Amino acid sequence: MADISIKHLVKRFGKVEAVSDVSLQIADGEFLVLLGPSGCGKSTILRVVAGLEDADAGEIVIGGRLINFIDPVRRNVAMVFQNYALYPHMSVYKNIAFPLQIAKQSKEEVGLAVGRAAAMLGLENLLQRLPGELSGGQRQRVALARAIVRAPQAFLMDEPLSNLDAQLRIQTRLELIQLHQRLGITTIYVTHDQIEAMTMGDRIAVLSEGVLQQIGTPQEVYRRPANVFVATFLGAPPMNLIGGELEWVEFGWRFRGDNIDVPLSADVTSPPEDGNPADMRQVKLGLRPEHLRIGPPGETGGIAGQVQFLEPVGSDLFLTVEAAGTLLQVRTDPDSPLQPGENVSLLFDPWRAQVFGPDGQNLRRDTAPVESAAALAPAAAS
Repeated sequence: MADISIKHLVKRFGKVEAVSDVSLQIADGEFLVLLGPSGCGKSTILRVVAGLEDADAGEIVIGGRLINFIDPVRRNVAMVFQNYALYPHMSVYKNIAFPLQIAKQSKEEVGLAVGRAAAMLGLENLLQRLPGELSGGQRQRVALARAIVRAPQAFLMDEPLSNLDAQLRIQTRLELIQLHQRLGITTIYVTHDQIEAMTMGDRIAVLSEGVLQQIGTPQEVYRRPANVFVATFLGAPPMNLIGGELEWVEFGWRFRGDNIDVPLSADVTSPPEDGNPADMRQVKLGLRPEHLRIGPPGETGGIAGQVQFLEPVGSDLFLTVEAAGTLLQVRTDPDSPLQPGENVSLLFDPWRAQVFGPDGQNLRRDTAPVESAAALAPAAAS
């Protein structure tokens, strides 16, 4: 095992800069998830670490060793691909054993190592089958066994679950978590699936267009998104955004928009300089669907709205409410009697609100934990 340091990595394909000055420090034994939409550069970073692509600038250091110019087979990392990359004419046993045979290990050493990896992943009864005779989940476990058998310093996993159906993806995700807990091998895991990222990663690195947007624990990234991109990429439904103005009034900030006037914590951002007490800024107020509460129409402090759509998903009911000049998503009780066309009031806790400046960056500078917030405070309607 080893730590991985990615320093100021740049990778270009022609005139396109796929990775732009990305730096990451992955601790020994950490499970880091690279998350982002297709084309954001996450798989390219993985391929550069593996040696399948050359960096145009920057350094890759694994276990204190600079590996930029080291051949891929000598980097002592194991990559698990999206398409499994199994040899169709070889048995499961031979697929798992292949990297050890290439390394010229003895037949006895290979047999012991394959047996251990197969037992770890429940493949003992499948060793003589061909990949074409296996299910998708079984083929994925064979690919994992082939990676494990090498005893690498690090695992590099490129969307390994994307070809599995929903139920099998959940099962295999749990198996991967258990496997990492058992082996403790440093892992970089690439996915565009936020559920995988939130449930598997010790930390998440969110990328967009080759640029690192934010890195932190799943809770940190979800609760305090660094910018509008992170706020709307993480979450299903995504964070609601309401356009308006941020104004300093006496000793605190207020957010004012269409039919909304809400006090915010003074720690949202720095107060304006003396002599400019009415510092107006065009901003967006960010609210997660689960942080909005439905109240009866006309409730004191509520934001007036009207229910437009209902989306029952079993454990929850998602409402689309027209309010504050936009459509807001609200997560509520699945047994709610609300119907389209009903008038309601929306309330929320200002501590849970995020405020994004004109450049899209989060203005909040407080460090108070979200979970310690006070009870829902009224959002005074204008």
